[in-house]
Amino acid sequence: MHSSTRAAAQAPVATIVDMMSLPQVICPCGTARRAFADCDEFPGTLHVTEIATTAKSHYHQSLTETYLILECAADAAMELDGQRVSVKPLTAVVIPPGIRHRAIGKMRVAIFCTPNFDPSDEHFDD
Repeated sequence: MHSSTRAAAQAPVATIVDMMSLPQVICPCGTARRAFADCDEFPGTLHVTEIATTAKSHYHQSLTETYLILECAADAAMELDGQRVSVKPLTAVVIPPGIRHRAIGKMRVAIFCTPNFDPSDEHFDD
């Protein structure tokens, strides 16, 4: 009988997060629930953000954000480098580093941020 010294390969494990169970964090856009910062299998973080009417224009120097509009009012828009673009549910917007941006109007968005979100990479002009 021959025995192997090699450890059996571990099967991948899915990571499941109930986004609504995560704490809300105040951010320049409103309030966010952030997941997967500690998940080695995911190359970034996922946020569900409730956009406030006071959302501030900002930019990132190293982060790319992809917004997926989940719900929004009829007059919702994204402001991208000063240009206003109307959005509707299931609109997706990729925002590379350096683009000044903010969401305008009542909406809930999923934000995929790569690499992992870092609050020190939120920059403002004013």
